[in-house]
Amino acid sequence: MSNRILIVDDDPVQRRLLKAAAERAGYVTEMFQEGRSALARLCDAPDTVDAVVLDLMMPEMDGLELLAQMRERGMTIPVVVQTGQGGIETVVKAMRAGAFDFVVKPVSPERLALSLSNALKTSQSGAAPKLARKGAGFKDIVAASPAMERVLSLGYRAAASTIPVVLEGESGVGKEMIAQAIQAESSRRGKPFVTVNCGAIPENLVESILFGHEKGAFTGAADRHPGKFCEADGGTLFLDEIGDLAPEIQVKLLRAVQFGEIETVGARVAKKVDVRLISATNKDLIAEVKAGRFREDLYYRLNVFPIHVPALRKRKEDIPQLVRHFTQHFAEALGKPRIRTIAPDAMALLTAHDWPGNIRELENAVHRAIVLCDGDTVTSALFPQIAAQMPGYSLDSRNETDGATSLPDLPPAAPGLMASEPAVELDVSSLREDPAPPAGHSLPAVNAVTRDGEVRPLSEVEEELIRFALSFYRGQMSEVARRLGIGRSTLYRKLKDYSIDPDNPRREAA
Repeated sequence: MSNRILIVDDDPVQRRLLKAAAERAGYVTEMFQEGRSALARLCDAPDTVDAVVLDLMMPEMDGLELLAQMRERGMTIPVVVQTGQGGIETVVKAMRAGAFDFVVKPVSPERLALSLSNALKTSQSGAAPKLARKGAGFKDIVAASPAMERVLSLGYRAAASTIPVVLEGESGVGKEMIAQAIQAESSRRGKPFVTVNCGAIPENLVESILFGHEKGAFTGAADRHPGKFCEADGGTLFLDEIGDLAPEIQVKLLRAVQFGEIETVGARVAKKVDVRLISATNKDLIAEVKAGRFREDLYYRLNVFPIHVPALRKRKEDIPQLVRHFTQHFAEALGKPRIRTIAPDAMALLTAHDWPGNIRELENAVHRAIVLCDGDTVTSALFPQIAAQMPGYSLDSRNETDGATSLPDLPPAAPGLMASEPAVELDVSSLREDPAPPAGHSLPAVNAVTRDGEVRPLSEVEEELIRFALSFYRGQMSEVARRLGIGRSTLYRKLKDYSIDPDNPRREAA
């Protein structure tokens, strides 16, 4: 029997789109336009509902209140929340309230299907999505964000050829995992995949390790060593931290890339090799070229197909799934199979953190928490080092209503999640049939002229008007679009163009 999904959204267009996407993925759907009727349906027969897709901004009972009511009644149905342009503060509140996952509007059918699939798998079996293993393909990589979906799409294309690839991104973002997936999806699957960390090899040994040496080629060379290029012959050579290579080694690497042959230390003739090169760097190679530290000709030989892997703080949609994966993985590895649950306050804390060490830091934090966990639930108290990096966060401060650990005032959202900006208050009383403003709103006039007496650009006035309307109607997107006389999809496009967070649209006065 097909799983039943409740779709709760005040916008009829969004409801139809979500219904079509869910039914295309094989689910049976029920639609509700506000929270109270959805809650009544859940209370009536909660066992007949498998998951909920919930809009956060709705009139009367909004998404956060519905989540709170579900939690108060002990409902464990997984909830996927929708947030307009990904305001991080709202996301954290939703995770604290017990949301399983969040998606940023407008959500693609593929992203919604993935989120629902993971929610149902976890709910039914406690199994988290699997992270890529060595030799695994792209389908095994935990990725939910649009930014990572683009990375995987480019990776699939790169795997279809032997084109040289450069993976760019901070340390710990998963560049080697992407390289392994490219190998696994290519015609060279099953062939050698050899990794070299160029930044970890002593400078005097780089040439020997990469290209090999003959017996007696130098003092201490008691045996012949084939080198990494020969080991990878027929397969893939992954050169990590390629920007750290010494200039003299770059010359030899250029010959290997250009002609497919290497010069072994101590050998008299060059040797042909068939190697697919994938390089990775956490440096700006263009800047390195301009500074004279990286050869320009080698750069253009290697950087044929660049793929930028974004930092974890720029793809926070991936964090909940990664946390669940690492929790399951380490619980099994450490013989603690009873650990199945991550407390909402813990998930909120981990989602709010910026993770300067990226996935590697997240993995280590969860590993430590599982070692310390004595119960069946991972709580925020197991992450004191993460809490210490959040200004104003206290593991001892408790919310009087639900006992959850309180979160501090959060920093502005990272790129990929819209940053919060307060708005200028304008006289738009004509937007409302009832001219009386909500409490706390003043109604100064729209200023169409600059202090220099020039007419202001239309885009500036439009941006201010949209910001005010969002604040005036408390984020009710359907009402804002209707009052402004534009379609909801047009409104979302303008929010993106002006970098407006609908959950917090106000802009500070300069």
